Amino acid sequence: MSEEGTPGRNGDTARGKPEARARTWPGSDVAPQLPYVTIIIPVYNEEGLMETAIRSLREQLAESFEWPYELIIAENGSTDATVPIARKLSEKYPEVRTISLSEPNYGRALKRAILESRGTFVFCDEIDLCDITFYQGALEKLELGYDLVIGSKLLAGAEDTRPMFRHMASMVLNGLLRTLVGFKGTDTHGLKAFHRDHMLDVVADCRIDQDMFASELVIRAERSKVRISEIPLRVVEKRNPSVNLLRRIPHVLKSLARLTISIRFGG
Repeated sequence: MSEEGTPGRNGDTARGKPEARARTWPGSDVAPQLPYVTIIIPVYNEEGLMETAIRSLREQLAESFEWPYELIIAENGSTDATVPIARKLSEKYPEVRTISLSEPNYGRALKRAILESRGTFVFCDEIDLCDITFYQGALEKLELGYDLVIGSKLLAGAEDTRPMFRHMASMVLNGLLRTLVGFKGTDTHGLKAFHRDHMLDVVADCRIDQDMFASELVIRAERSKVRISEIPLRVVEKRNPSVNLLRRIPHVLKSLARLTISIRFGG
């Protein structure tokens, strides 16, 4: 992948560091500015992990960063106590807010949260990762002028501690995406960070929901010639996946077919 100050994946040149904002911490005695960063975390049936993960993330952010942020919990169709826990967190912490969908749909929840975000930069994280190391590396890239930064599980230097069959599934999916729609990177389902204004049109153009929204977002970004960079990700999950991989395969294949048709014939 490209380095700072050199042409990006699509041959663009860096736009340079954006003008810095006044950085006022949400909840301080001074009226907060618009958030510099929006963090989005989709959740589905996460009653056992969510409160601990959000509290821990807030503590890490307070220790490591000075920029004002908002944290959007993008709940979608949970049937356990996730919704009341999310609402409690939103009421307690002014920088946390919750959106909720009536159906389990990761992609639709993520897209809605992105469109409703207010930060200059948007980070898309996962509740079982909450990786501020990625935030640090991604923000450096974004402030240098990149439009989209992907935390890749498959890039050289990455550390993927997931079970081998899940690692292999990621490799198979990437191979299919390269063959079917010309994907050029190493991962479409890693963590993501991007300049909101530069990516909103790409997000709005995405037509596939559920898990494949993440892949469509990256592939359409490649085709729109935004500046993309990848950084290696260390994946250490805090719990087993909330959705069984084998049960996801038929839907992923169906969504992959829809994505191929949309990209190849729908623009």
